[in-house]
Amino acid sequence: MIDLRGLGTALITPFNVNGQIDFTALGRLIDLQIEGGIDYLVVLGTTGEAATLTPSERQQVIDFVIQKVERQIRLVLGLGGNNTAAVIDQLKALTEEQRAAFSAILSVCPYYNKPSQEGLYRHFAAIAEASPLPIVLYNVPGRTGVNLLPETVIRLAHDYPNQIIGIKEASGNLEQITELILRTSLPLTANRSPFTVISGDDGIAVELLHRGAEGLISVLSNAFPKETAKMVHEQDDELLERFQPLISLLFKEGNPAGVKTVLAQQGLIQNILRLPLVPNSQAVQDEIAETLKKL
Repeated sequence: MIDLRGLGTALITPFNVNGQIDFTALGRLIDLQIEGGIDYLVVLGTTGEAATLTPSERQQVIDFVIQKVERQIRLVLGLGGNNTAAVIDQLKALTEEQRAAFSAILSVCPYYNKPSQEGLYRHFAAIAEASPLPIVLYNVPGRTGVNLLPETVIRLAHDYPNQIIGIKEASGNLEQITELILRTSLPLTANRSPFTVISGDDGIAVELLHRGAEGLISVLSNAFPKETAKMVHEQDDELLERFQPLISLLFKEGNPAGVKTVLAQQGLIQNILRLPLVPNSQAVQDEIAETLKKL
């Protein structure tokens, strides 16, 4: 059984002044995560700016993380897109080493195309049938333009009980996510793996954990893994309240600009993003600096 309860960090990709991947900084970040007590890393997700990496760079990141982690914690690979056939080709291209190293695939809803619920169902069904690893769905309407509804999630979980094992829910819709938690807590089919609902939003994670979600894939934990792990493992409302002002600033001008500002101010990376993303404005950087002083 694949266990994705607890805290996963949506790992950033640091760059150097020449715009190339800074593997030295990436290694430091991975060490920080492991020492901080997180449960798994999500590699090449939205926060990792995977959309701006070349295929060669994505392979370099995958191989580097596998070698650096050395099975100390679990790994989840971000692999999705709006061309179903292309996603399947990427899944089939995974090497035996990569298949052995990763526990699951995190696959985002197709973006830009705006498929119907039936289109979303067929997209993920095709991926589930082709994938050598279990699939975690990723619903983030603010980025994709489509909302994967509970009815479609239930249908996928029912029809692919051992391939589709959970969802990262970042719709921000508490009512919708609560409905999904309640409906997936019931046995969907006999002899299936448990279905895990994971919060995709730091700011409402503890509330969702109280309602029955089983974990968080976090942006904040890039910079504060120990504190975020405590917040998730102990469902600590007071700790979340303490970090809430910083969490708000992380997303004020988009992710991962906010968390890269924090990491740069901590001296862990250089504050460099790839176009079309740009660093935070000086005003927001100043706000973050003041908030960090208070923390």
